[in-house]
Amino acid sequence: MDTPHTNPGRVLLTVEAAAQALSIGRTTMYTLIKAGRIASVRVGHLRRVPAAALAAYVQQLATDQQAA
Repeated sequence: MDTPHTNPGRVLLTVEAAAQALSIGRTTMYTLIKAGRIASVRVGHLRRVPAAALAAYVQQLATDQQAA
């Protein structure tokens, strides 16, 4: 996902950068992570979002909307 806030080569994003990439707020991103809608990993004490998880989430949204 290539946005002004993310490096296209970056594999893991901060929660804030992931939220910016999806144009949502940080709190909403944490809610989606907690609900299991977006995958995340812990690196030490830090929470990171795999860039691939954002693409998977957007794809799932599109699939869900097509089915509705």
